Amino acid sequence: MEASLSAAGVIALLGLGLVLGLKHATEVDHVVAVSTIVSEHRSVWRSALVGGLWGAGHTAALLVVGVGLLVFRLPMPPAVASGLEFAVALMIIGLGVLTVVRVLRKRADVHIHRHTHDGQSHVHIHFHEQGTEPGSAAHHAPAPHSHAVSRIGLKPVLVGAMHGLAGSAGLTLLVLTQIKSVGLGLVYLGVFGLGSTLGMLLMSGLIGLPFVFSGKRFSNINYWLQTAAGCLSITFGLWYAFQVSGG
Repeated sequence: MEASLSAAGVIALLGLGLVLGLKHATEVDHVVAVSTIVSEHRSVWRSALVGGLWGAGHTAALLVVGVGLLVFRLPMPPAVASGLEFAVALMIIGLGVLTVVRVLRKRADVHIHRHTHDGQSHVHIHFHEQGTEPGSAAHHAPAPHSHAVSRIGLKPVLVGAMHGLAGSAGLTLLVLTQIKSVGLGLVYLGVFGLGSTLGMLLMSGLIGLPFVFSGKRFSNINYWLQTAAGCLSITFGLWYAFQVSGG
């Protein structure tokens, strides 16, 4: 596809990039990773903002890689592409672990007992009904905290950038083989990034709904939803790592 594309051809190409970007946001590894971050928040707009920030990091990574590959016409080495995919799998596992740990720390009815019997020291995690644990639930209540926008920023941007780097191999290969103009290629990547950002804005907002509703009225359900999101992330990350490693 030459740089001398007709105006209609350019519009069709960019439209395709937008549609593919929207679809790209719904890929399982993206949704699983973002769900662990969204589970922290109890506001729909903040959940959607997580998706927007993910999209910003994702698009920035695509453009940075795209500049190099489009200018020098070099495909990404397969070993590097596989390494980035494996790094994404590890990141997803890490996000899941952090989510589960965060839930256990926040729960007012969970605490750790360390005791010794028969010459052996043991540590146990205990779940109590509200008001029955030593010192009462109020004693173990989580400290007041803020979900200010400033606390949302860095994690989804970094997660999005990691996904952008890992996904840039196939995407830039497509652009390299079809688009000869560096400028048009970068515009395509930008439009693709815009589509993925809009798609993730919608997805993260929808994912956030059950966490928002349960967080305001049903704290126990909210805790279990967060735990489920974390466990799903860990399970999927392990499976993804196995697949990427050629297992």
